[in-house]
Amino acid sequence: MFNIEDALNDIKRATAEIIDEKRLEKLLKDYKENGKNYFVKVGFDPTSPDIHLGHTVVLQKVALFQKYGGIVQLLVGDFTAMIGDPTGKNVMRKPLKKEDVLKNALTYQEQVFKILDREKTIVVHNSQWLNDLGSSGIISLCMNQTVARMLERDDFEKRYKSKTPIAISEFIYPLLQGYDSVHLKSDIELGGTDQKFNLHMGRQLQKAYDIGKEQVLIMMPILEGLDGVAKMSKSLKNYIGVNDSPKDMYAKILSISDEIMWRYYDLLSSLSTKEIEELKQKVSSGNIHPKIAKENLALEITTRFSSKEEARKAKDEFDNVFSKNAIPNDIKTFEVESGSWIAKALVDIGLENSTSQARRDIKQGAVKIDSQKLQDEQLKLTSGEYVIQIGKRKFAKLKVG
Repeated sequence: MFNIEDALNDIKRATAEIIDEKRLEKLLKDYKENGKNYFVKVGFDPTSPDIHLGHTVVLQKVALFQKYGGIVQLLVGDFTAMIGDPTGKNVMRKPLKKEDVLKNALTYQEQVFKILDREKTIVVHNSQWLNDLGSSGIISLCMNQTVARMLERDDFEKRYKSKTPIAISEFIYPLLQGYDSVHLKSDIELGGTDQKFNLHMGRQLQKAYDIGKEQVLIMMPILEGLDGVAKMSKSLKNYIGVNDSPKDMYAKILSISDEIMWRYYDLLSSLSTKEIEELKQKVSSGNIHPKIAKENLALEITTRFSSKEEARKAKDEFDNVFSKNAIPNDIKTFEVESGSWIAKALVDIGLENSTSQARRDIKQGAVKIDSQKLQDEQLKLTSGEYVIQIGKRKFAKLKVG
């Protein structure tokens, strides 16, 4: 059986904020002494089919509770997803179709159980109770909050002051998320720091509906993306997907800066705080090269979402390609017409997002044809077969005919 102090230290590691730590300790103590389980809520709106490492920061902390008596309530927001969480948005979100939400939910669950213990997880859909809430229930729910309180939210306040429209449904969203905690009688809820307002709503509504408890709130930091600046996001294309191929995942982690590497260690690695601190000291003193520390992190995370064998294979491929300047064995082949403009061809085959970006990369010497740097941004391709490389990670075979 675990030690309470050690469990609390595990839980508090890398957290941004905990509300009601005393109750958290009591829940752990009740489980240790009496075998009494408690409920840990984590919710997601399946607005897209994939999750990335940014999402796993919260999920890994949730999984930790399964070691200490927590039964996870994995809440699929199939009802709330059709409204859209306004958190951090400066415009209204487009409504989603029910069939898209349910399809995304299935892929989410497949990915989530790479982290969570399925046997200690209850999957619930909030449409099960929100559909039955009815108009009178919605009105009663709305009476628990004021417009002034809603406008205290940073994103709502900014939109209101800039006269950007705010739909009434967006005000209702945090109330519905909070009501989920009422219905589920959750003991703990976790989310990112950007979810603080919504998480507090659950705690407040549990008190208003007098269910006999107020959930502990645990907020996790937001993980920066590959650029080391912005929040990891698919829309910003700075993400590492849980379903990325092992070689892509490994290479992406190797591409992060030495500075942001420690942020990834703190939020993603299974190493203890003490072990990470010792590693930092060894890197700082020059006993271990930063690249070795980054390779170990990449191997750990890639192994977690694939296997040890595939992670090692990804490392070998990376070393072969980038250390020895070799060409990968499995690059895709594309066909373009003779006379095609190189910048347009790079966009057509998916190596570049725009011709202007392609031209910039050519000017900066980042584009190679058959291992030779391309100098002419106006090049017209002639018949033949070529290997195109952009930077260190993008390759394609090009048949021009």
